[in-house]
Order: sequence, then C-alpha cells, then structure tokens
Amino acid sequence: MKLSILICALASSVCAFVPTKPTKISYFSQLRESSDENREKNTSAATEVEAESKPAVAATSGVKPTTVLDSAAAVVTLFTKADLQLLAEKANPTVKYYDPLKLADGNFWGEGNEATIGWLRHAEIKHGRVAMAAFVGYWVQSNYVFPWKQTLAGDLHPSVDLSPEAQWDATPLNAKLQIILVLGALEVWDECGGGIMPHYMKGRRPGKYPSFQLFRDTIHFVFDLYDPFNIWKGKMSKEKSERRLVMEINNGRLAMLGIFGFLAADAVPGSVPALVGVAQPYEGNIMAPFESSFSFLIDK
Repeated sequence: MKLSILICALASSVCAFVPTKPTKISYFSQLRESSDENREKNTSAATEVEAESKPAVAATSGVKPTTVLDSAAAVVTLFTKADLQLLAEKANPTVKYYDPLKLADGNFWGEGNEATIGWLRHAEIKHGRVAMAAFVGYWVQSNYVFPWKQTLAGDLHPSVDLSPEAQWDATPLNAKLQIILVLGALEVWDECGGGIMPHYMKGRRPGKYPSFQLFRDTIHFVFDLYDPFNIWKGKMSKEKSERRLVMEINNGRLAMLGIFGFLAADAVPGSVPALVGVAQPYEGNIMAPFESSFSFLIDK
C-alpha cells in the first residue's frame, strides 16, 4: 500500500507540469506538403533547435522531418505506418516489414493510429533495453558476487552457486520492494515526460527518456540515464545517431530472445541445446508473478 501511495504521489506531482495536448501532424503528410526549398530550410532550423534545446523530437526512419518540438512547442511530428516500413527495412533488409497481427493498423484506447504506433515503438525499445540489461545481469550474477553487504543487517549477496532466478528468490522482501519502487518511479517519470516533454503517444520520439532537469531544479541533483556526463552531446551527427538507434532496436530484439533462452534453459533442462551444460537448473516457477496466488506480502 505504501509503495502504491508513493508512486501515485510522484505521478501527481510530476504530471502537474505536463504541457498541454499537442497538435497532431502526420509525418509523411508534412513531407508531401513541403517544397524542396522549405524542406531544406526546416531541416536546417530543426538542427539549430536540437542543438539549443535537448528535448527536440526527431525522426528515426531515415527521412528528415519538417516539424520539430522543443520543451514548450505545441506542434509535434508523429510516426505513421510508412515510417515503420522504412525503419523495418533498415533494421532487417531481409525480413523487412513484418506485422502478422496488424498491430500497426490498430487504434489503442481510441487515441488514433499514429498514437498507437508511438506506443508500440516505445514499448519495443523499452523492452529491448530491459532485456539487454537482464542479459548482461544474468552473466554477472552467474559469475560474480558483489563484495559489499546486501542489507543493513550485514547479509551478503547470494552465492553464484545459485542460479540468477534462485538468487532473486533469496533476496529479502524489502530489497525487492526497493528495486520495484525505483523502477516504478522511473516509469512514472517516463510517462509524464519529465514534466517537460510530451507523451510518446503524442509526439515524443519513441525511446527518448526525459531528462531529470526538472527534478534537479526542484528537488536535488541526479544524473540523467542517457549520457549523464554529456560525452556525446553535440558530437554525434544525425546520420550516425539514426544508425545507432537502429542498432539498438536490433540488439534489443536479440537480447529479448537471449534472456528468454536462458530462462527456458533453466526452467526446462535441455530445451535450449546450445545452453546444455551452461544453464543452471531452477526448480522454482519463473512465471510466479503472473499467477493469481502470487503476493509480495509473503517473503518466502
């Protein structure tokens, strides 16, 4: 209950700063309506705005947008199915665009097709990032034990003799709740655009996590998740940035397959031939959080 109250309180305080609902502008309709001269002029203006204002929205489909958004603007660029098809060819020239469930044609929650595409793209990028972190974390937990104490009582971190899943089971309940609280707060900050940026269904570039600038200005200092030391600020060309965004999508997709491969191999020995002799059998239920009997209130 306390966890829910804290997250709701943070959501209320941050969402109070969210700007007004932006005007929807179709990405490709803008390109078709713009002349070559205006397109070049707008692209130049977009570059200048992006250099001066960090929260600028840019397209990742490989075609330069004609509309950008800074922290206070009301007009945004939204992605269409045509953008997805271009992005799919860049990500995998062999498979190209593949959407058997027709998700990109949907209208989730009555928000419109472009908003639905924004949600789908943001969800894939986010899950890919979580999977990449999980994949690396699996390797670390399987081979290394952190030298510091895990709890104030002086308990050590679980041994590598346990599988990563069993290590999670051995983690105290309070530690699990702290992890979930922090992740929940980060999720709320993302949904509210950091109090500055629009929602990713309303024009923010999918996958762009908002800065903690508002938090730094009003509460206390904290590093941004992306480029906390400004190493890449102003040093990466737009073309290189777009290539790396495509690489991130591909790496995220591979990581999702990889971490599920580890989980499957641990839960069902021999199910992944390549991991036979590598995976550590796990007798628990990795799907327990999705069962009706699951509860955080019971520390097993």
